[in-house]
Amino acid sequence: MAIKNEHIVKLAAKWEAGTISEAEQLELDNWYREHQDEPLMVPESVAASEYDHQVKIWNAIQDQIQVKRVRLWPRIAAAASIVLAIGAGIFFYTNQPKKDVVQTATYAKDVAPGTAGATLTLANGKKIRLTDAGNGELAKESGVVVTKSADGQLVYTVQGDVAVDPATIGENVHKIRNVLSTERGETYMVVLPDQSKVWLNAASSLIYNTNMNISKERVVSLEGEAYFEVAKDKARPFVVISRGQEVEVLGTHFNVNGYEDETATATTLLEGSVKVSTGDIKQILKPGQQAKSVGNTISVSQADVETVMDWKNGDFFLNRVDFRTAMRKIARWYNVEVIYDKSVPDDIESSGYISRTNNLSAVLKLIEKSGQVHFKIEERRIYVFK
Repeated sequence: MAIKNEHIVKLAAKWEAGTISEAEQLELDNWYREHQDEPLMVPESVAASEYDHQVKIWNAIQDQIQVKRVRLWPRIAAAASIVLAIGAGIFFYTNQPKKDVVQTATYAKDVAPGTAGATLTLANGKKIRLTDAGNGELAKESGVVVTKSADGQLVYTVQGDVAVDPATIGENVHKIRNVLSTERGETYMVVLPDQSKVWLNAASSLIYNTNMNISKERVVSLEGEAYFEVAKDKARPFVVISRGQEVEVLGTHFNVNGYEDETATATTLLEGSVKVSTGDIKQILKPGQQAKSVGNTISVSQADVETVMDWKNGDFFLNRVDFRTAMRKIARWYNVEVIYDKSVPDDIESSGYISRTNNLSAVLKLIEKSGQVHFKIEERRIYVFK
C-alpha cells in the first residue's frame, strides 16, 4: 500500500526525536527497503557542501539498515528541517551552519503530560468532576440523560418525550444549559444531544443547550479550542460562537481556536462547508482553508491542517511554528508558566514532532536541538533563554 510522503516525514521526525513506536519503526524500515535502490536526488539549489553532507547521510542509512538499529539514522542535533524529494521519496536533512552548542537545560523536576478530565456544570449549578465520577448515569435533566461511557466520554441521550415545549426554548434556554470545562492539562470529548461530537482542548469551555435536539437552532458557545464533528441536519444550523467569531454549519468537521491569548480567532475546515462571520463580514470556507478573525476583519488562507490538528491527534507538530505560539500550546497541556529571558528573539520558529504523552523535558529537548533556545524547569515554570 502506498504511503503518503507527509506520513513518512512524520515517522522520520519521530525517530529523530526518539519517540517512534515499534510499529511505526517497522513501517519506516519497510518504506526504506522499498526505496533504498532509488538514486539520491538533490535540488539544484543545494550547495555542493550540502550535497556532500546529504550523500554522507544517505550512505550512513545504507550502512545501518543492514543491522538492527538502536537508531535507524544518525542523530543530527542541529537539523532544521526534513525535506522529502517528491520524485524519489528520499529524505534530506538540512543544517544551518552553527557552532557546537553546550546543552545547558536543567530539569530540576520534570512535569507529566496532561490527561483526560473535565468539570460538568449542570443547569441547577451542580458541578461534577468527570475525572472522579464513575461510569454510568450522572444526571437527568428535562428528559435528557447524561452518562459517562466506559471509555471516559460524556454522552447525552434523549429518552422518551422531552418535557420542554419547543415554542418556549428561546425564553427558557438559560435554564437548561450545561457547561463542560477543562483546566490546563486536561482534554475531554462529549457527544451532544443532537449526536454531534466535540473534543475540548485544554483550558477551554463549551456552553450548550441540553435540549438542542428540539431547538430551531443548535447553538454553542466556546472559550478556548475545540474540534467539532457536527451531526448533519439540513433544517437546523449548528452555530459556534467564539471570541467575536460565529461559525455556522449544517454538518461538517472543523476546528475552532479562540484562546484569549492568541492574536486571532481561527476556524479551520477539514470537510464540508462552513460560513464564518464577524460583524457584517462573512466568508465561506472550503476544506483545508482557515479563517482568522481580528476585530471586524476576516482573512482566509490555506491551513497547515497537521499543525492545527496536532492536539486532537495526540501530538505536538511544531515544524515551522512560531516559537511563542508553540510554547503557549505546551504551557496549556503541561499546566506550566513560561518565562522568557530578554535575550530570546521574538521571530524564531520551533521544529519537530513529538507525542503529547511524553514528559515535558522530552518536548523541550526536542526544541533545543535547533540550538536557538535553552530551557530550565523549576517546579511548574519554564525559563527560556538564548
